Amino acid sequence: MTSDHAELYDTEIARRYFAKFERITGHLPRIAAELEVQGKLTRLDARVIGGYVQGIAATFRTLSYKYLMTGREALAGKLTFDRHESGFPVAQELMVMANDAQQAERHLAGMASEPELKDRMIRQIVGDLTIPTKLQFALSQRYYYDALLAGGLFWARNDPDAQWLEDRGDRRVFLVHWAVYDHGLNLPVIYLMEVEDSGRTALPNDDRRWPEVRAHLMAQSLAGLKLLTIAQGFDKDFDDLHPKRLRRIHIGPMYSDDFTLQSGPISEVLADANAAPGEDWALVWTVEDLLSEREETVKEGWFGSDQRQIFTLDPFAGRGAETGATTTERMVILPERPFQVLAERNPAGFADVRKYVVGSDGRVMAVR
Repeated sequence: MTSDHAELYDTEIARRYFAKFERITGHLPRIAAELEVQGKLTRLDARVIGGYVQGIAATFRTLSYKYLMTGREALAGKLTFDRHESGFPVAQELMVMANDAQQAERHLAGMASEPELKDRMIRQIVGDLTIPTKLQFALSQRYYYDALLAGGLFWARNDPDAQWLEDRGDRRVFLVHWAVYDHGLNLPVIYLMEVEDSGRTALPNDDRRWPEVRAHLMAQSLAGLKLLTIAQGFDKDFDDLHPKRLRRIHIGPMYSDDFTLQSGPISEVLADANAAPGEDWALVWTVEDLLSEREETVKEGWFGSDQRQIFTLDPFAGRGAETGATTTERMVILPERPFQVLAERNPAGFADVRKYVVGSDGRVMAVR
């Protein structure tokens, strides 16, 4: 375990951590809906992102079952999370969870049912006048494996899917989307690519190209790679697939005065806010967007030619070459009290960050 990682070793601390993320992930679909209203996302974009966000929420809920008895039962284990520039569980937690999912049916087959475990708990409490800690642990693991078997989770790898958008001339247009839990950042990362298909068989039905495309995209899903590098590599490797737009969405980091170590203005904002329990957080949502400006014909070999995309890079201060994107937009989601402190302090660097304020009634309001 590195110095950036920490374990949740106490029952109440672990439950506060998961309760905080339950609140945060509950707000994220509203953020996607607000971005749709603002015209920054299409309805399909919002639905796709919403699906991944629901998966993130389900993953946290599943992990909360696994660690429900942390600090009270030795076998319960401790969640390890990245407390510096992440706030999320380390990627290893999701890898172990994926392995557990492969064996969930076998584990459940050897466990007592939920009603049986609860009945035995009552009998121990009434008959022996003792706390049924081991039975509580058994029930928590029953919930954990049930949740794994139910599915709908955000995994370390969420393989590409393709949805038809429209036909443009003789080309089909698809939205290809996939997601990963980045091992370096310990954050969920979502990718959306609009691609024109000039192949004879529609991409999702092509037994030759589709497996290659999926493998290629997953291999390139590294936060350290610029969008321009990913898009140009895809454009070059697949002659009849033409990437017109590529977006990458980082969900996080999550900052909390209780759980994470942060420096700079956000640290002072959260400390000064002195918010009520569960309200001392801020979540960053970053969207990188790369657009194709035009298509050019380039010579390939002695007699061949291919279509290649010319991508638009950020024109301001030469940042495009640095970021490898057309635009990069950062947003921060935070409750009312931390936002009030942020507005009062007005720290440098936050002027261009779009703020989404979560009210006490759960409504989300966009603020510049």
